[in-house]
Amino acid sequence: MAGDERNHIDDDHLHVTGRHSEVPEPHVGIDESGDGVVIVVTQAFGPKGDNLVGFAEGVEFDGHPAVSVGVRFDGKEGIVHLSPIHGDSRKQGFTDIPDGTKCELFCPVSKEPLPVLGEVEDGSGAKYHALYLTPKLEKGAVVMISDVWGHYHSRIIDDMELLSYWAVKQEEAG
Repeated sequence: MAGDERNHIDDDHLHVTGRHSEVPEPHVGIDESGDGVVIVVTQAFGPKGDNLVGFAEGVEFDGHPAVSVGVRFDGKEGIVHLSPIHGDSRKQGFTDIPDGTKCELFCPVSKEPLPVLGEVEDGSGAKYHALYLTPKLEKGAVVMISDVWGHYHSRIIDDMELLSYWAVKQEEAG
């Protein structure tokens, strides 16, 4: 090691123990087998760590279990089951809501409100709310969903990378 300024690691005394904290992988699947790139959320967690994918047994979109979210507006409340496929606007359950309605979003298990991440920067007044992609509930790995019904501006962030932007660019490069 002496005299080699580029090698800052003493390989002779380096021991890999395997004792490190496990970092859970975000639960997003990327399928490139068909016509383009498909991003599927396979797990999403509410503010208390409840998994909201598969919450409603038997509710699926193209074979993938739905992501369930509580919705409240004008004194009405219910659970909407969203397609886990990014860019797919299909929903089931509590869906009789007029487009443009501002909604309160909450976890259907804990009833806690979904955390607000910030304003959608399009002048609509909509705000992004978080569904976490790992049980660690980190803001760097989230599905960002709008609180305005019919406002389809969801985003998927993984390790602070915008996966939804990547998917579009992959399809364009196709």
